[in-house]
Amino acid sequence: MATTRQAHTVWEGNLTEGTGTVTFDSSGIGEYAVSWPSRAEQANGKTSPEELIAGAHSSCFSMALSHGLAQAGTPPTQLNTQAEVTFQPGTGITGIHLTVEDEVPGLDEAGFVKAAEDAKANCPVSQALSGTTITLSASLA
Repeated sequence: MATTRQAHTVWEGNLTEGTGTVTFDSSGIGEYAVSWPSRAEQANGKTSPEELIAGAHSSCFSMALSHGLAQAGTPPTQLNTQAEVTFQPGTGITGIHLTVEDEVPGLDEAGFVKAAEDAKANCPVSQALSGTTITLSASLA
């Protein structure tokens, strides 16, 4: 069964001086302020499209990696994944770097890196962002 999730943004003003609020409708987890300075300079307590992508990518990748490891008979004890989305004003998103350090009993470093590469290639968010260069650093804790 397919699922659809919803969020919406209300933006007021022009790009550089305006502000907006992103609301997560499906989960009801809240409203988050966005602005051009928080996107192109310092966050200053506001989010950005790139931070939202980073959250989506790190969680999707973790789910895919957990599933792949469990199917291989080596379920992880803990997954710690960070996604860094780089935004260059005037150019756009120039890359995403995933870093994962995990505890996986019974799996060596080479097996873990292979599983992480597979998760990077096959998680639905990676596939949706396939027009962007996605790199990976993977190691056992």
